[in-house]
Amino acid sequence: MVNGKIVNINWLRHIGYGFGDMSSSMFWKIFSYYLPFFYSNIFGLSLKDAGIILLVTRIWDAVSDPMMGILADRTRTRWGKYRPYLLFVAPLFSIAGILLFTTPDWSYGAKLVWAYVTYILMMTVYTGINVPYGAMLGVMTADSNEKTVYSSFRMFFAYGGSFLALFLWEPLCNVLGGYNSPQGWFRAMVVIAVACFVLFIVCFLLTREELKTVSTVSIGSDFKALLCNRPWWLLIGAALCFNLFCTVRGATVAYYFADIIPQGATLNFQFSSFNFQFLFYAGLFLAVGEVSNMIGVALCVPLAARFGKKSTFIAVNIGLCILSVLFFFIPVSPAGFWLMLVAQVLISVLTGVMSPLVWSMYADVSDYAEQRFRTASTGLIFSSSSMAQKFGGAIGGSAALWLLAAFGYITDPALTAAADFAGQPEAALMCLRCLMSFIPAAVSVTAIVVVSFYPLTTARMREIDEQLQTRRAHESV
Repeated sequence: MVNGKIVNINWLRHIGYGFGDMSSSMFWKIFSYYLPFFYSNIFGLSLKDAGIILLVTRIWDAVSDPMMGILADRTRTRWGKYRPYLLFVAPLFSIAGILLFTTPDWSYGAKLVWAYVTYILMMTVYTGINVPYGAMLGVMTADSNEKTVYSSFRMFFAYGGSFLALFLWEPLCNVLGGYNSPQGWFRAMVVIAVACFVLFIVCFLLTREELKTVSTVSIGSDFKALLCNRPWWLLIGAALCFNLFCTVRGATVAYYFADIIPQGATLNFQFSSFNFQFLFYAGLFLAVGEVSNMIGVALCVPLAARFGKKSTFIAVNIGLCILSVLFFFIPVSPAGFWLMLVAQVLISVLTGVMSPLVWSMYADVSDYAEQRFRTASTGLIFSSSSMAQKFGGAIGGSAALWLLAAFGYITDPALTAAADFAGQPEAALMCLRCLMSFIPAAVSVTAIVVVSFYPLTTARMREIDEQLQTRRAHESV
C-alpha cells in the first residue's frame, strides 16, 4: 500500500529491472560511440593503437564473462544468486568509468599503458555487474512471455538512459571544460558516473529473484552442455552480428559528423511564419536514435507474440539491410540532413525491436539447456550474451579505426588545425560513408543466414516450458 492505494509489485519490479540497464547503457553507449574518438582525438593515441586497445580488452572479456557467469551461478546469499552484485559492484563501476576518461599528463608510452589498464579495469567491473544483472532475467519469472516483458522494460530504460547520456554528452563537455579538452570529458564522465551508481542501487532495491535454480552438475559439465547447445551457438552468432552492426555505425558517427557533415550544419523547420533551426551534430543524431530505439522496444512484445521471435529477428534484419544501403545515397545537403535523420529513426526503431528480442531468446536458450541437459547455468549462458556484445563492440570499433587508418584518415591535431588543411583524403571520406551503409548491411545479411537455422520456435518453447514446469513441480515435492 502506498498512500492508501494498492501498488502493482510486478510493475515496480519491471521498472526497477529497467533501471539496471539504464545505468549500464549510459556507460556502454558512451564507450561504443565516443571512446574511439576520445582515444584518437582527445587522449592522443594513434588510430592503430586505439584499435588494438579496443580489441585486446574485449579478448580479456571473452575469458572474464564466462568466469563471472560460473561464479554468479554458484553464489548463495539471502538476496539470491545475482542480485547482490548490483549492490556491491556499483561503486567500483562508477569509479572505473571516471578513471577511463582521465587523461594524465604523461609521455605517450605511459599514457598507452594507462589506457590499457583503465579500459581492462572498466570492462572487468562492467562484467562483474552486468553478467549477474542479465542473468537475473532467467530467475525473476518462469513465464517465457513475461521474460519478454521484463526484457522490453530493460531495453526501454536502457535506450532512455542512452538518450540522456548521448544528448547531454557534448553539451556537458562544453560546459565543464570544452569538447576538445580532456578536462571537459573527465568532468562530464563524473556526472554520468554518479547517475549510474544511483540507478544500480535503485535496481537492487526494487527487484527480487523468484526462482530458486540449482545446478546439479560440475563446472566442467556446465561447459560441456554449453558447447553442445546448438541454439546457443546460433544465437551467439546472430547476436554478434547485431552488436557488430550497431557498433560499426555508432563508432563511425563522431568521425562522420566531424569530416562529412559541414561544421555548423542545421536542420531547418518552417511552421507558418516561424522558422526553427536546430544544430545538426553527432549527439543529436545519436540521441534521436535512442528515442527511436524506445519505440522499437515498445513494438517488440506484440511483434514477437504475433510472428514469433525467430521470424521477427529475420524481418528486422531485412529492414536494416535495405535502410543501410539507402543511407549511402543520401546527399550531404540541407534536405539530405533530414533524410539522414529519418533513416536514423527507422534504423533505430528496428534495432530497438532487436535488443529485447535477443535477451529474451537467451532466456529461452537457458530454459532449453535446463530441460535437455539438467543444468541451471543461467549465469553462464547470459555471460555469453555479454561476451557477444563485447566482441561485437571490439571487432566493430577496432575494424572501423583500422579501416580509417588504412584509407589515410588524418588525426594529427597539428595538421587538422592548420589553416591550409584541405580536409580528409577522398579515400578516407568514402570509407566513412561505407562504414555507415554497405558494411553494416553486409553484417545484417550474415545475421539473417545464421538465425535461419535457429530451432527454438514458439511451438518448441511451449513444449519446453510445459516439461520444465512438470519437472520443477515434481522436484519440489
